[in-house]
Amino acid sequence: METLGHLADGFSVALSFQNLGLAFLGCFLGTIIGALPGLGPANGVAILIPLAFTLGLPATSALILLTSVYYGAMYGGRISSILLNIPGDEPAMMTTLDGYPMAKKGNAGEALAISGIASFVGSIFATIGLVLLAPLLVKVALLFGPAEYFALFTLAFATLGGLAARNQAKSVIAAALGLGIAMIGVDHQTGVPRFTFNNIHLYEGIDFLIAIVGLFAISEIFFFLEHKGQGEAHAFKPKLERITAPLWLIRDTSGAMTRGTILGFLAGVLPGAGASLGSFMAYALEKKLSNKRDTFGKGDPRGVAAPEAGNNAAAGGALVPMLALGVPGSGTTAVLLAMLMALNITPGPLLFTNNPDVVWGLIAALFIANFMLLAMNIPLVGLFVRVLMVPPRILMPTVAIISFVGVYGISGSAFDLYMMTGFGVAGYVLRRMDIPMVPVILGILLGNEMEKNLRRALTISDGDWSIIFGSPLAIGIWIFALVGFVAPLLVGRYLRPKMPAETAV
Repeated sequence: METLGHLADGFSVALSFQNLGLAFLGCFLGTIIGALPGLGPANGVAILIPLAFTLGLPATSALILLTSVYYGAMYGGRISSILLNIPGDEPAMMTTLDGYPMAKKGNAGEALAISGIASFVGSIFATIGLVLLAPLLVKVALLFGPAEYFALFTLAFATLGGLAARNQAKSVIAAALGLGIAMIGVDHQTGVPRFTFNNIHLYEGIDFLIAIVGLFAISEIFFFLEHKGQGEAHAFKPKLERITAPLWLIRDTSGAMTRGTILGFLAGVLPGAGASLGSFMAYALEKKLSNKRDTFGKGDPRGVAAPEAGNNAAAGGALVPMLALGVPGSGTTAVLLAMLMALNITPGPLLFTNNPDVVWGLIAALFIANFMLLAMNIPLVGLFVRVLMVPPRILMPTVAIISFVGVYGISGSAFDLYMMTGFGVAGYVLRRMDIPMVPVILGILLGNEMEKNLRRALTISDGDWSIIFGSPLAIGIWIFALVGFVAPLLVGRYLRPKMPAETAV
């Protein structure tokens, strides 16, 4: 009953005119971002963070806007997967396997409708799971001391590559880069400048918002410049009939949606598993259970419903560790974590006590956003399809303007613009080397907190390093971290989605 009371208070916050408008705007922009191949939810949220600050939004409103973008992008990724055979983002890869064959058979409308319903089912049940599970996880987190938090942050680094990671060594390199960047600035304990090179602008360290916008948004612009003109001649002329799903089709795919939702939510809650693995596991399970007539890969609606329910449920599940523990469960939640920290809100167990209006207002807004997205993604999907015809030469300058104007509006410093551009170049180089961005961001975000907790633990133990293994809880987290790091080396190739050659458009 206490949880229902908190949720009712959250709805009183979320149902204000401003927050409803921001949720609608976030859902609309997020669906567009998700539909455009290559951007994805992490890039979309990173691009719009400066806009949230430029508008001067309060904490709850800013988070409602950005999480609505997150959910919207997860919905929108299916559009280009089904119609163009090009995944809007990585979690939507599995949707191409049966979605595009359905479109080629003239059933694009049905594929879009059933995928929209599956996305809604996955998201709404994941949000319910967030309501039920996050408060329970908070009670466990209250048992954490400095040593346990240090172990928990290590767990985040060890597992964020995901079970399907291709190269753990590159994830380690990325995490080390992020931790190194976090060390820049004046040491809070000794007052000694570190890696500042006598530049006064670096004394306060690197603003993680500048790093995030540079690594995600600006690097995307450099990729556009590298491939200038490619893809602009894509003569896509959508031919959609009625975008509806008959009742018999919804009934036949309901089992796939249910199983995909459960697997996706579990994948989202586990640190590092993420929406991509949730989508793959949901599709693989459904194919094993339901492919009696060898119809999967040839346009089976269950092959669309299962991965869409899975990746959207994982998106909601990833918010659980972010809000309850302060540890992101996916790349996009790492960006949202940066937003929380920029608003001087500390995620973790005390968030539910110190900022109940923020966390419960956000959760209530997610329920509202899901119904908005269901309404948008079936009757209005034709509008989003037309967005796919926007040429990159118009889209990318818009991204650049939002990024530069937004960051300058936050800090008013030209040095920050140079720094953001530098991070954009670095992000471009790292992505060309196939080094993941998320561990870099995580290192920048959590590096200082990781260092503080290690120092506190060593102060308590008078320099005895055994304190970091000094409780059963800490030992359990270390074991989980070790398993999470080693597992991809042993089973990663089996869990990695295997895409047919024709999908590599």
